[in-house]
Amino acid sequence: MTNHFQRAVSHAVPLEKRRAAIDALVANSRASDLAVLVRTRGLSGGLRREAIDGLATCNADEELAAVAADTSLPPEIRRTAEQK
Repeated sequence: MTNHFQRAVSHAVPLEKRRAAIDALVANSRASDLAVLVRTRGLSGGLRREAIDGLATCNADEELAAVAADTSLPPEIRRTAEQK
């Protein structure tokens, strides 16, 4: 896990910095970290969707397919991943 990942999941970090951390993960093609963010309970739906968008940007088709098939995730998150 990277410092950017830790910043993205920390509730003590302002929302804009959390979003910037997700953008940094995307810029560094950290698909596995982004997939973990999508699965992180307690992370807002908006941040989870940003992580899904990041997976699509990274062309992480396997991770997107795994998220879409993960029945432990909320249906709306799975649908979003499936549509990417």
